Amino acid sequence: METIYKAVQGAIEMILSGDPQILEITALSLQVSLTALVVSALIGIPLGALLGLKRFPGKNLVMNLAYTLMALPPVLAGLIIYLTVSNAGPLGMLQLLYTPTAMIAAQILLGTPIVCGLTARAVMSQQQEVYDTALTLGASNAQAILAIILESRLGIISALTAAFGRQIAEVGAVMMVGGNIKGSTRVLTTSIVLETRIGNDAEALAFGFVLLVLAFIIIMLMLLLEKRTFKDEQGIQIN
Repeated sequence: METIYKAVQGAIEMILSGDPQILEITALSLQVSLTALVVSALIGIPLGALLGLKRFPGKNLVMNLAYTLMALPPVLAGLIIYLTVSNAGPLGMLQLLYTPTAMIAAQILLGTPIVCGLTARAVMSQQQEVYDTALTLGASNAQAILAIILESRLGIISALTAAFGRQIAEVGAVMMVGGNIKGSTRVLTTSIVLETRIGNDAEALAFGFVLLVLAFIIIMLMLLLEKRTFKDEQGIQIN
């Protein structure tokens, strides 16, 4: 118990002192995870909306594939990116292995199926009722589709929240393709693993606390946006 207390005390002191190493690693973690989230949103939201709105042969198979990829093992995602950007891979000439770009790619691979699958589910839950109502009010087909997407924004925000939670907490994939290089590709999760392995409990806890606080702040912002969206929807329904 005393060991844990000393580790916690040391972690708090490191955070309050503004340790440069913690600041550098925290900044890189935010850069990697937020960039991955934005790209996942740009890919996953349109693709999920398309899957939710369109009917085509094999749609159920594609949906099942999207849901399966939502549970993609991180080490497998890391392996896929590793084989793609390694010297023997198709993108080896770009020299992306052990760079933040490779880490972002791994997180995109993990986050995009979550955004896509949950967006598709949100759109499908709104599709027929909103579409029919929009057409009844004189909307064009394109306007009706846009109305469906707007009415699904609560589910889309939830999808982004879930994706970010997985991305910022990822360790296996980013360590595999990033290499956990000090000053280059070391992020909060990989730092926790490294410091724990070498017995620096205070440092590991400090990184852990920072990771929790960052995740809490960003997810709280998303939940506040979700709550505001819900209130707006209720106001629209009342009016």
